[in-house]
Amino acid sequence: MKCPFCNAADTKVIDSRPADDNSSIRRRRQCETCGKRFTTYEKLETIPLMVIKKDNSREVYDRAKIEAGVLHSCHKRPVSPQQIASVIDAIENRIFNMEEKEISTSAIGELVMDKLKDLDEVAYVRFASVYREFKDVNTFMEELGKLLQNKPDGRKA
Repeated sequence: MKCPFCNAADTKVIDSRPADDNSSIRRRRQCETCGKRFTTYEKLETIPLMVIKKDNSREVYDRAKIEAGVLHSCHKRPVSPQQIASVIDAIENRIFNMEEKEISTSAIGELVMDKLKDLDEVAYVRFASVYREFKDVNTFMEELGKLLQNKPDGRKA
């Protein structure tokens, strides 16, 4: 590690401990040449997850896009910010537990719909209407019919 003050290559580690987020190591170093101290952070290098879009283009995975979709679907619904964060964390955990380097937007969309169905049915239908690009009222009604058929208590609307 080069000293940021004198550019000497000879530095020693004085102290090493986990950083606040527990995902990196904070190291206190001292230059052997000029004696000045500085801090470095060591973090695991990961290959970014790529998302394959409908047009087959690829972009780096962005949690904020899932957050935006879920927040939009849950707008004015009796869903707490903690529930939303929990759902997004669960979706993200499932994505990363697949241990794939690439994932399609359709796979992500299905994971989101699966979690929203359990969280809030109106939020689920809102998300599904955008994600599945309902072309008309009949397609919308078919999705509602599937939702009502799968009710555990068997009740109808």
